[in-house]
Amino acid sequence: MTDLIRGYGRALVAVFAAVVLIWALLLILLPQVTMLERAMTAPKRQLDSTVAGALANDAQTCIGVLQAQAKAAAAPAGVPSMGGMARPSAGMGLPSMGGGGTGRPYILQCDRTDTHQPLVRASGTAWLDETYDLPRLRVAATDPIPRQIAAAEDIRDRARALHARLLTQEAQGLGLTGANFQALFAATRIPMSADQQLAETRGAKGALFAAMGLQFERDGALYKRLSLITLTRTLSFAVLATALALVLCYPIAYKVALATPPDRAVWLFLGLVIPYAIVELMRVYAWTAIIDNRGLINSALDWIGMIDLDAGQAIQFKRMPGTVFLVIVYTYVLFMVFPIFNVMNTLDRNQIEAARDLGARMWRVHWRIVIPHAKPGIAVGCIATFMLAAGAFSVPRIISRGLQAEWFSQTIYNKFFESENSNIGAAYSFAYTLVCFGIVALFMWAMRTRLKDFARVQ
Repeated sequence: MTDLIRGYGRALVAVFAAVVLIWALLLILLPQVTMLERAMTAPKRQLDSTVAGALANDAQTCIGVLQAQAKAAAAPAGVPSMGGMARPSAGMGLPSMGGGGTGRPYILQCDRTDTHQPLVRASGTAWLDETYDLPRLRVAATDPIPRQIAAAEDIRDRARALHARLLTQEAQGLGLTGANFQALFAATRIPMSADQQLAETRGAKGALFAAMGLQFERDGALYKRLSLITLTRTLSFAVLATALALVLCYPIAYKVALATPPDRAVWLFLGLVIPYAIVELMRVYAWTAIIDNRGLINSALDWIGMIDLDAGQAIQFKRMPGTVFLVIVYTYVLFMVFPIFNVMNTLDRNQIEAARDLGARMWRVHWRIVIPHAKPGIAVGCIATFMLAAGAFSVPRIISRGLQAEWFSQTIYNKFFESENSNIGAAYSFAYTLVCFGIVALFMWAMRTRLKDFARVQ
């Protein structure tokens, strides 16, 4: 900080610090706090007040439908009633208005007008009437219509009073819960035959999942922690993509920075940059023209006679997880090359020549000189590539087109926008961020890299 003040002055440094603080507050801290608050809030439809309110609405709808049917039944045959309904013929079986009518057609809202409603509890099943000391009331389809209406009115009044009381209680409390995070570890029963279950548990993948606690058997049924399996698979692919990108990019960066004359290095560098001047989405869609059933690869194989496209022998690249893996590496490989190149470019080539003059083999030159010097660039490249691969959404969605297991970023998207479980989606998102940060911290510890070392990348 002292050097910054000495070089740029107090006023400019103060402005820069204020901009950084505002940026960190608005784009990092506040969004994460908001996400955590939503993740710790129970979904509105799971609140007891919502259950009571839904019961009151069903009861009110039931009352309206029963009253309309009663008016229609009381009207003379063929004459429309005030509700716009004609009196039905004898074959329709609707209840009459008289006290002797003891039946009605099926009405969904009347069937749901029952105080014995289930409540969401982490410890097990609870019921509305038992929890809040309500009598067990329901609208019986076999009762006379007036009695059904009276029962529905009684249930409506009790549910409205309970709804208002619960709203007050929930407004006074914090309402925070960790149940949304527990959904990440929830196990789902997988229906399958005995033979399928045996094959699933005896295979190598089943043994690995069982050892990791991702699947288990209970009472003869197979259970899987589907969200946790998706998280594990996504992180594994992201780590593998990062490792492959490092293996590919390290020799490229070394060739451009240290093993090529400066005039030729410019052209090599341009060759790396030009393909990435195209928008990422367009580069991803370009891969669909390569891997489609009648894309470049299948067309080439058909032309040389290895497959017959007209006979439906196209290779289904969209169903291969390796295809998504390859496209992710291609999409984010430049984020690995640049940091390594920037650091390697500062290495004095005379050190390499001196090591070789002393008889060091090339692998030892890299191990003792190049890699230690390029370690900050390697760390930055690995972190950037891992975070981008772990958060990839467009690549798996476009390349697989729903024909492969989804990535965790797709799971989060579906929770927010497809199933409207934004509270669970927020919990997944916040937990995913923490896990990724933990992996990054572990990597930095393993690489013995500190934050100030990243300044050498610039």
